[in-house]
Amino acid sequence: MNITGKDFRVPEGENINLGKWPTRVEPVYSSKKEYRKLLEKQVEELSDLQRMHYASNRHALLLIFHGMDSAGKDGAIRHVMSGVNPQGCQVFSFQHPSAEELDHDFLWRSTCRLPERGRIGIFNRSYYEEVLIVRVHPEILHGQGLPDGLVDEETIWRERYQSIIDLEAHLHRNGTRIVKFFLHLSKEEQRKRFLDRIDEPEKNWKFSVADIEERQFWTQYMEVYEACLSATSADIAPWYVVPADDKKNARLIISQIILATFKALKMSYPVVSETRQQELRSIRQRLTEEDPGDD
Repeated sequence: MNITGKDFRVPEGENINLGKWPTRVEPVYSSKKEYRKLLEKQVEELSDLQRMHYASNRHALLLIFHGMDSAGKDGAIRHVMSGVNPQGCQVFSFQHPSAEELDHDFLWRSTCRLPERGRIGIFNRSYYEEVLIVRVHPEILHGQGLPDGLVDEETIWRERYQSIIDLEAHLHRNGTRIVKFFLHLSKEEQRKRFLDRIDEPEKNWKFSVADIEERQFWTQYMEVYEACLSATSADIAPWYVVPADDKKNARLIISQIILATFKALKMSYPVVSETRQQELRSIRQRLTEEDPGDD
């Protein structure tokens, strides 16, 4: 499979135009059968690396997923991470902040959910919502209870970008590796998926009036995503713009990027000391000499 993360990675310091980034690329699979085979292989490899990650206990991995409604975030998380031991993986979905969360700084509710060393943390949406939906709907910002002097729309987004950059640099210095995915969906493909959610009864629960209302702000969302990705993609915490019109292809791309991230950590299982090896040999001998008839 010929996928390299650099094909989808947002370079640090580069201003991007999402209109020039594809929402669909040549698929890396030729059939549904091959897709299943490729994904199964990647999931198995990811499961092996996750066990080593858990055992080595040196890094934490944080995966962040963003995208427009129906971009496929839930499906990507479910399929790509299907083989990972639940004990080593935590998934959090961030919705409208609670009253308690609003009484803290905008990063607080996310930092409370950061993964420990040896674990994978997955954020389905994240602190980035504070420079995305809040920027499209500034009335949310004005309802967050901030002091009047701090709510300056000329500076607050730049300041929040800097707070995010500082947080991610701090996490990197302390062993957390961060990978951020923007599932890049076309407006036409979203329209088709919304129609599917309406026409297929088993998908009705996925659709709400709020989805179609947010669709009216498509242009504004693309603008704030461009600004966010340009300002916050860094070598130590990159954004990947994943073409999302083909869900299967998007999942394969995402899983390959996660695998490459894991491999770059150069992990290994803990080395067992000679003293410990002797102890294990002694225990093994006792077990082999044990009478099977003893209670």
